[in-house]
Amino acid sequence: MQSKATKIVSTDDILLKLCNSVSSVLSKASHSQINHAAMVQKISKTSLKPDIGCFVIFDGGFSGLVIINFTAEAAMEIYRGYLLSMGLPENELARSHTADEVSNVMGELMNQILGTFISTISKELQTSITQSQPKMLTVNKQLVISIEANLDEPVSRRVSFTTSSGNVFYLELAIDQTEFIQIKEFEQLDTDFDPDELLEQHQGDKLTEKNNSPDELPADDLLDSLGI
Repeated sequence: MQSKATKIVSTDDILLKLCNSVSSVLSKASHSQINHAAMVQKISKTSLKPDIGCFVIFDGGFSGLVIINFTAEAAMEIYRGYLLSMGLPENELARSHTADEVSNVMGELMNQILGTFISTISKELQTSITQSQPKMLTVNKQLVISIEANLDEPVSRRVSFTTSSGNVFYLELAIDQTEFIQIKEFEQLDTDFDPDELLEQHQGDKLTEKNNSPDELPADDLLDSLGI
C-alpha cells in the first residue's frame, strides 16, 4: 500500500490563508463582497502608503509583518458599510478618512483579521503566533515608510483587494521563508474564530474606548517609535 503524499505548507500557502481572513472579515463587516486577486506580486520590501496605512508585527512559530494600505475611498466604503450595518445613522458617520473614528474602525477590523488568521494557523499548522497592537497612520502621497521586522530570510508579497464598489486596497506581507511538513495524521482542533461574534460584540459601540482602540499615532510620533 502506498503512503499518502507528504503535505507541505509553504509561505505562499500561509499568505493565502491571510488573504482569506482579510476577505472574510471585511466582507462580513461591511456587508459587501471583498475579493482578492488571483495573482500575487513579489516585492523587495513592504511599505506604508497612502491614504491609511495599518501594520501589525507577529511572532512565534514564525515571524512576519502585515501591512494593509487603504485608499481613502476603500477605507470609507468599508467604514460606512460597517457602521451603517450596526444601525448608526448617516449623520453620525465621519465624512473624511482622516477622522479618528475611521482609523479606530479600520484598526479594530485589522485586529479581527489577525485573530481569524491566528486561529487558522493554530488549527491547521499546529503552531502559535502572537500579534502586536495594530498601528495606524494617515499618510500623504509623499510619505512611504519601510518597517524592519528582523526576519532571517524574508519573503515579501503584495496582493490587491477590490471592494464591491470597485475600490482597491493592498495587503503586503513580509514573512520568514518557511515550510510546514505534515509527518503524521492529526485531528484539527475546533478553534474557529467567528468574525460574526466579534461584530455582535461591537453592536452600537463606535470603537472609541481607549482600551479597545488601536494605537493611532501622529506621523512624527510613529516615525520616532520606528527609529526613523
